[in-house]
Amino acid sequence: MKGPWIGRGKRLIGAVRDRLASLRGTLPALPGGARLWVGLASLGFVLAALLAQARAMAQLALEAQGWAWLALGVGVSLFSLVANGLAWVVALRWLGHAPRPWATVLLYLRSNLRKYLPGGIWHLSERITVLRQGGVACPVPLPTHRAVLAVLLEPVLMAAAALALVPLGLLAQGPGSLRGSDLLSLAALLPLVALAPRWFEPLMGRLERRRAAQLVPGEGAPGGIPGPPALPGYPLAPLLAEGVFVLLRFAGFACCVLAFDQQQSLGWGAWLSGFALAWTVGLVVPGAPGGFGVFEATLLLRLGADLPAAPLLAVALSYRLVTVAADLVAAATARVDQRWLAAVERRVP
Repeated sequence: MKGPWIGRGKRLIGAVRDRLASLRGTLPALPGGARLWVGLASLGFVLAALLAQARAMAQLALEAQGWAWLALGVGVSLFSLVANGLAWVVALRWLGHAPRPWATVLLYLRSNLRKYLPGGIWHLSERITVLRQGGVACPVPLPTHRAVLAVLLEPVLMAAAALALVPLGLLAQGPGSLRGSDLLSLAALLPLVALAPRWFEPLMGRLERRRAAQLVPGEGAPGGIPGPPALPGYPLAPLLAEGVFVLLRFAGFACCVLAFDQQQSLGWGAWLSGFALAWTVGLVVPGAPGGFGVFEATLLLRLGADLPAAPLLAVALSYRLVTVAADLVAAATARVDQRWLAAVERRVP
């Protein structure tokens, strides 16, 4: 009985896919692309919330302790960027490469600031260029398809690690406090299943072919990608490393919650769940560079029913300022360290 049902299922999926493809071809393209309109919609939503809560937010005054929490948030966010660079080192080693750890971390920190440029891909493009050249992050130049895989693997694992925290945060509240709608968040664990090589290899193959031409202009045509990559197994080590990064990112966010004295208004499990979901949406949904507007809008929609809008907006916007400050400090420090490292290598015979 399995054979006919499997065949019917495949035919049904194929028919739906063909129908969606035909509809996509007949729909008019949005002026400026979907990314522009998603970004504008998110920014418009946040701006409308700001205008509606302007008077209430004006009454939120930070004391000396609050400013200290924000300063600590910058430090924690800066440390999380270093942790993410090290997580990328773990991912490169998992792929079978031999990255130079400190040079790889410096490359990550130096290029991370480019995510704020229009398009939101230039930090990935720079890393691919360096990996293809060799001698900095990796001693041996990588082929284009391997460099693209090495760079795209990181955000995919980041998103999977962050989504895994959504149900964990809800479960931390205890079964009695869970709502029916919250139980749907358990679906956020499905990406962990999709990381099994049986599904992850074709998924990464499709992602490579779709993004190669955009990330490597002129040399990254889909025809240059040989096929689904052969992965060494389940990416447990890099996934756990990215999970540490996301938790450190949340620690920086928690500093903003403490700065406005909102830790008692919601349990930390709910804060973690809302942050993880909003951070993931800001990472994967095309919009303004750096996820600006998308993260804030998702956080407001996710936690707005449980918290007053004014302090929630203050927390979200202060976290944005904290992370931008950390990105600026990390990029500046990485450039100085890169010059120092290059000078040391020139002195070594």
